Amino acid sequence: MTLMAGGHPVFVSLKPSPTQDGELDSSSNWRLDPTELASKFTSRTKALVLNTPNNPLGKVCCQLSPQHLSRSLSRHPPHITAQTVCRTQVLSFWPGVLFLSPLPLRRSQQRPVALGGMFRKAGASLTRCLHHSLTMSKRLPARRLDGLEYNPWVEFIDLSKEYETVNLGQGFPNFPPPDFAVEAFQQAVSGDFMLNQYTMAFGYPPLTKILASFFGKLLGQELDPLENVLVTVGAYGALFTAFQALVDEGDEVIIIEPFFDCYEPMTLMAGGRPVFVSLKPSPTQDGELDSSSNWRLDPTELASKFTSRTKALVLNTPNNPLGKVFSKAELELVARLCQQHDVLCIADEVYQWLVYDGLQHISIASLPGMWARTLTIGSAGKTFSATGWKVGWVLGPDHIMRHLRTVHQNSIFHCPTQSQVAVAKSFEREQLHMGQPSSYFVQLPKAMQRNRDHMTHSLQSVGLKPVLSQGSYFLIADISDFKSKMPDLPGAAEEPYDRRFVKWMIKNKPRLPDHRAEWTHGLPPPQGLVAIPVSIFYSVPHQKDFDHYIRFCFVKDEATLQAMDKKLQKWKAELGP
Repeated sequence: MTLMAGGHPVFVSLKPSPTQDGELDSSSNWRLDPTELASKFTSRTKALVLNTPNNPLGKVCCQLSPQHLSRSLSRHPPHITAQTVCRTQVLSFWPGVLFLSPLPLRRSQQRPVALGGMFRKAGASLTRCLHHSLTMSKRLPARRLDGLEYNPWVEFIDLSKEYETVNLGQGFPNFPPPDFAVEAFQQAVSGDFMLNQYTMAFGYPPLTKILASFFGKLLGQELDPLENVLVTVGAYGALFTAFQALVDEGDEVIIIEPFFDCYEPMTLMAGGRPVFVSLKPSPTQDGELDSSSNWRLDPTELASKFTSRTKALVLNTPNNPLGKVFSKAELELVARLCQQHDVLCIADEVYQWLVYDGLQHISIASLPGMWARTLTIGSAGKTFSATGWKVGWVLGPDHIMRHLRTVHQNSIFHCPTQSQVAVAKSFEREQLHMGQPSSYFVQLPKAMQRNRDHMTHSLQSVGLKPVLSQGSYFLIADISDFKSKMPDLPGAAEEPYDRRFVKWMIKNKPRLPDHRAEWTHGLPPPQGLVAIPVSIFYSVPHQKDFDHYIRFCFVKDEATLQAMDKKLQKWKAELGP
């Protein structure tokens, strides 16, 4: 982990003390040399890793206290103090988190210190340190996090909790998974007790086997469960693993806008440079319902984004938030350019079973010449309406997958066994019913198409202009008419309009004096309807160009859709003719 983060590990060993002949040795006899330990601390040291009780030794404590170490270190670099030593130990209690030394040092010069278990709890002194606020003279966060602190999801989710709302913003079903999936999970939890333990690091064998069999037929490939399949902590984990494994410092990654908002920070955290190209809507006739199929890439603009530094292109079909299902011709354009420029394709296909109006999802990996350069990412959460299970997967050729396995084995290592068991059983069931009316992959899109149509009509009834979704959980709606009628909603001047509009929709109708009522131009807010501003799915330079759209999730139960209807109709009545 230190190396993957760009750091330099520095090691110091616990050494065994001699024992008498015939005497049983003990891990307590393995000790650190205080002088040797102190010598490892330099001006470049950022963190110390503490493992106690120690694996593999089993050591719990030794005779070296933080105070003893502090006295030893006082004769060494002046920035090492008792307080620093204690807080370094606190940092080491954070599993999986490594802090790197600050610039201007190059990555090759950064030197976090890695240690095996070393300290005993030194009474109240260490306890007090554990409760202190962390302050360091060195820069604490890694520079790769610069500019990534703000997350719009946190802001809008928190805001929605403050008001009585109908939540159509977050992308999760509020209805149960299919009975066969729930039963499979219950059986995994209550059945074989060994399912409470680790399984294979790269995936529960029956799951990797069924994924290889199931998707091999769809992709036209004979997949090896050990070489071509990796099970991850959700599709999010699959994406992160792919970026960490393949994107290097200075690599460019082409991202098609609007994009699921994690693609950009994942590129940046890997040291890459995101390059954006936008789907643009074609004009529609007055009164004509727009469709996500009208949003297209300009072939010339797309081709111009490929350079000698381009490492990968991220393709999301069906697209979140737009609901666009890329056609075969569009996929062939992307495939041709990827092959021409020797570029990888990271295909996020988590909504592949949610396509509507008789359309067919096409995996770009199935096109000629693309299997060898494509990672196909899927999600059990989206597939079986169980987003909390957090089971995802990546499919791809072994010469790419081996690098993802390296990241996986050195980061999360393993995904929860029982949820993998349930997903395996669910896919086995679906394989038997594939293409039949009893298949969940047939039933779910039919039901969600009805939800989509219901929401489309409701939004139209109050003057919003929905863009008909071809797939996914979502549709977007054009709010241009409202933007022209009430352009001055509260908010910062530089804040995109759609964000101010969504906040206005979420909040209850404010009680303002009559002389301040002009801020809504006499229009009341729909009092507690949650959507997501589409501008968050765009790069900063393009946000203002698309800040007249908001995203709704229609994968909700009937009661939620009826509550939406009531909110919207109340709004319509207050607006008047």
